Amino acid sequence: MMNPFSKTYTEDEQHMFDFLGLIKFFERLRNKEMSRFIPAMHHRKYVRDEVVFFSKDPSQALYLVKKGEVCLTIDIKDNFETILEIKKGEAFGENSLLENAKRTYTALITSEEAELIVIPHFAIQEIFDSNPKIKAKMMTSLSEYYNENNQRLFRSYRESFGFFSLRQMFE
Repeated sequence: MMNPFSKTYTEDEQHMFDFLGLIKFFERLRNKEMSRFIPAMHHRKYVRDEVVFFSKDPSQALYLVKKGEVCLTIDIKDNFETILEIKKGEAFGENSLLENAKRTYTALITSEEAELIVIPHFAIQEIFDSNPKIKAKMMTSLSEYYNENNQRLFRSYRESFGFFSLRQMFE
């Protein structure tokens, strides 16, 4: 039997919850918790070669890919080296979940067009301030994401031993 006091959601909201549930940073949240983000979401369209943000910019938003592809690059001298390609159902700009962070990479649209959902940093922080459980769940997911990245980095380092010194990371 259905609880008459439980919140019901529209079909559009239910589709958004299904989409958010695929994204690492939202995977632990219940629908009620995800619903807090919906009013803060902005839908934006981008075209090929448009820069979403540059390395060293302030981390002002989290981006969710609804359609298209985004290439995350790092600047090495005068070149851009691809570190990751992001596709539908994935997020980038994850350090916007942290306070006072700067971008560590440049995000560039590589598909003909892309549709992104933008969640501003200030809105995320407001949700975190009033919902410590949401913050804890998302920070756990962020920690796992960074741990997976570290494992990939160290594996890559072992496979290409001698090209750089890991000690430089801590200097």
